[in-house]
Amino acid sequence: MDLISKYNIPAPRYTSYPTVPYWENNLNEEAWLKFVKESFTINNKDGISLYIHLPFCESLCTYCACNTRITVNHKVELPYIEALIKEWYLYLAQFEAIPLIKEIHLGGGTPTFFSHENLHYLLSSILSTCHISESADFSFEGHPGNTTAQHLQTLYDLGFKRVSFGVQDFNDKVQETINRYQTFNEVRDVMEKARAIGYKSINIDLVYGLPFQTTDSVRSTIEKIVALRPERIAFYSYAHVPWLKPGQRKYTEKDLPVSSEKRKLYETGKEIFSNAGYTDIGMDHFSLADDELLSAFKKGKLYRNFMGYTTSDTKLLIGLGASAISDTWSAFSQNIKAVEEYQACIAKGKIPIGKGHILSNEDMLIRQHILNFMCRHESDFNATFCNQMLLDNSMERLSELIKDHLISIDHNKVSLSENGKFFLRNICLAFDKRYWNKTPDKSIFSTTA
Repeated sequence: MDLISKYNIPAPRYTSYPTVPYWENNLNEEAWLKFVKESFTINNKDGISLYIHLPFCESLCTYCACNTRITVNHKVELPYIEALIKEWYLYLAQFEAIPLIKEIHLGGGTPTFFSHENLHYLLSSILSTCHISESADFSFEGHPGNTTAQHLQTLYDLGFKRVSFGVQDFNDKVQETINRYQTFNEVRDVMEKARAIGYKSINIDLVYGLPFQTTDSVRSTIEKIVALRPERIAFYSYAHVPWLKPGQRKYTEKDLPVSSEKRKLYETGKEIFSNAGYTDIGMDHFSLADDELLSAFKKGKLYRNFMGYTTSDTKLLIGLGASAISDTWSAFSQNIKAVEEYQACIAKGKIPIGKGHILSNEDMLIRQHILNFMCRHESDFNATFCNQMLLDNSMERLSELIKDHLISIDHNKVSLSENGKFFLRNICLAFDKRYWNKTPDKSIFSTTA
């Protein structure tokens, strides 16, 4: 059996540990705010992170698994922004000092659904209550088709120096099937505008494994993108989860590349990236040599949170907006997902907790090892009894990974091979104690390959 077939199994993407389906929902508002206060007191001196979820889109991209609200009614903007500001003030009331903001990310949905005037109102309202770190890293997600020069300039003036554009694919048939349209010229033009304004880093999101993709079509898309020289490229594996996202039922599994074909799409992209001077830093992310993400990776100072890879080692992340996730390091909280319910909860002056989890000591130990694999491609299980127990209890699952040369173990240090990077989710899964204690009896995760 080839490795793709062997390891192409449903597994989490490990944006957290424990993963959201295994959260115990043992968190009420009072307990959550206690964790927030404690984390703020300890970590504010080094800075905290903000994630702001802006869920609205004018049309549904059928491949998308994000929490979105589809509407062409832009009157929804201001009421939602007012709720975001009120939510931030609920947190401000818990802080005993002025927050030091080190990282902000605007995600969605489509943040550039909002007018540049409304984005300015939202962000200036928040930033006026804070200090800004000298090493602050502000970024946002933009749609190439609706990100205007005014969007770019307004956000740049507020401190945003990084932007990520979702492209996914340029092929006409693929774009029609996934209902995601942007031309090469639109992408080129918006990148040129961003660079002229002064943005220091541009990321392009691409997806492999989409319906009707072929090796030739993926090659054509990627060659066009690398010619534009974005500092970073995220080359994501398409997650087919129609039981969670009904929009994906517009097509069927028959329209998708099968495992070996999908791997060929990835290998095609990886080869082009490598030849163009991009370095694979893991989990489908590629970076040019002069980008700070690669520099952080080489120095062992790359980190990862719910927003993705980052150079900021912040231990407190506050998520604002419907479905946004917050993290105090020892507890997680996810906001209510439905926009109307979220806004109603905020109107009552309550933190809109939808679900949450208090991490045990064992959770935090496993979490750190998984982050080590994600960010450094190795983790050391030396020194403590708990580490040794975790490694010993995982050895049966690790033995296959060793036999297939995906990992090696030397003096209790587990290291990924070059080929092992592609199977990173499988390697993390081997240590996921909560998963193995209660394996799901239905599909809740996408497949790894």
